[in-house]
Amino acid sequence: MDSSSGGCGSGAPSEPPSTTTATTSPTITVTTVQPEGSSPPPAPPSRYESQKRRDWNTFLQYLQNHKPPLTLVRCSGAHVIEFLKYLDQFGKTKVHVSGCPYFGHPNPPAPCACPLKQAWGSLDALIGRLRAAYEENGGRPESNPFGAKAVRIYLREVREGQAKARGIPYEKKKRKRTTVTVSAVSSSGVGGGNDDSGGGNGGASDNTGGGTTATTTTNVSTATTTTV
Repeated sequence: MDSSSGGCGSGAPSEPPSTTTATTSPTITVTTVQPEGSSPPPAPPSRYESQKRRDWNTFLQYLQNHKPPLTLVRCSGAHVIEFLKYLDQFGKTKVHVSGCPYFGHPNPPAPCACPLKQAWGSLDALIGRLRAAYEENGGRPESNPFGAKAVRIYLREVREGQAKARGIPYEKKKRKRTTVTVSAVSSSGVGGGNDDSGGGNGGASDNTGGGTTATTTTNVSTATTTTV
């Protein structure tokens, strides 16, 4: 009896359940607060502004290397034309001379010994940038050498000469005209009950309404009553 009862209490002790602890790393958020009164960083210059600055520095260097050296105040339209001719040695546009067999040929079949020059379009854009840079650096518009009449005449001669030599006409861009279409509306009515044109003068009603109104011709009759 004792042995049987003791057998019920014997046995392997039960193991405690295993537990798993999940470790989560904390998330750190860094927020940068811009102090009050500070301006955002300036945007990088555009391609046009960068090119304009390079052209301006090139022209100033040309004036320093000029013999005798020139100052910006003494620069004239003639000096600007000399600068444009100086740039022809760095040109990449073939301009045929009058004695060349390919003169006026837009697509020559073979190479020739004609010189390379700056294209008219490049010179025209260059003058526009230098003209703006001159005034941005303190120059007066009335004394701007890049806007001189002699420079405009030279550019026109270059354009016409290259058009003949290369066989490529330079045409001005035509502005598109906006066409407005107006549709005519005609209305007819009988009676002048809704017309108060005569109500301001003596309170008389206007009975001249039964006419036809069109966009091209408008007939208006006004009744006026004068009280003495």
